[in-house]
Amino acid sequence: MKIALCQMNVVDNKQKNLLKAASMIEKAVQKDSDFIVLPEMFNCPYDNDKFIEYAEEEKNSLTLSKISSLARDNNTYILAGSIPELSESKIYNTSYLFDENGKIIAKHRKVHLFDIDVKDKIYFKESDTLTPGNKFTVADTKFGKVGIGICYDVRFPQLAQINVSKGANILFYPGAFNMTTGPAHWELLFRSRALDNQVFCIGVAPALNRDSNYHSYGHSIAVNPWGKVICQLDEKEELKIINIKLDEIKKVREEIPVLKNRRNDLYELIEK
Repeated sequence: MKIALCQMNVVDNKQKNLLKAASMIEKAVQKDSDFIVLPEMFNCPYDNDKFIEYAEEEKNSLTLSKISSLARDNNTYILAGSIPELSESKIYNTSYLFDENGKIIAKHRKVHLFDIDVKDKIYFKESDTLTPGNKFTVADTKFGKVGIGICYDVRFPQLAQINVSKGANILFYPGAFNMTTGPAHWELLFRSRALDNQVFCIGVAPALNRDSNYHSYGHSIAVNPWGKVICQLDEKEELKIINIKLDEIKKVREEIPVLKNRRNDLYELIEK
C-alpha cells in the first residue's frame, strides 16, 4: 500500500491552498499512490478567526467538491486532512475520507479540542470557536479498515484503542502541532499509539509558515506496528510516498501478543 504524505504550505488564500493540494495530489498519483493524506486545516490558516471566515457547509463546499473530483478522476483514496465545517451555526474541525469514486465514505469531527496554555510559550483555545465531535471514526477501504483522528485526538489513547477494537489497522491523524508541543511530543505520541495498538500510525501536518500567526511544526510522520519511525519529514513543504506492508501487523502481534494478553476480566474500555 503506497501512502502519500502531503506536507503542504497553507496560506491565507483558499484558492491557492486548493491549487497546492491539487498539485500535490496529482504528483502523488503520478508516483502510483493508493492513499493520499492532506494536513489538518489544509484549506485554511490555523486561527480561530480564520475558521469562521473559511468555514464551509458540507452540501455546498468548494473544497470538498474539488477533492471529490480529484479522487474520482485519479481513482485514488484521499483523506482530506480537515477543514472548518459549518453545520447548524456550529463550526467543527472535520476530516473527510473519499474513496476512488469520489464518494465520502467517512467523516470525523475532532473529538478533543485543542485548549492549551503553556506558560510563556503558547496559548490557544479551539473551543473559543469550534464545537467538538462525539463519534469514533473507522472506515472500510479495499486495504482494510482505517481509523481517523485529528491532531490533539492523538494524545488520548482511548480513541485509538476503540478504533483498533473496531478493526482499524492504520490510524491516521492529520495534525498541526506547534513549535512548543511538536519537538516535545509529536514523535513520542505517534510511536506510542502505534506501539500500544500494534498498528501503523500516520500523521500529516502543514509545513511551517513563518508568516502565519500559528507556526506548525511540520514533521509529518509514519510509524510501523513495532513502534519504529518509517519516515519523518522536517518543517519544509514536501511530498513523501511511503510503502507499507500490512502483513507486518500480524507478525508483530504474533511475536508480542499485547492485544491478546489484555486482562479483559479486570478492565475494559466501553464506548458510550
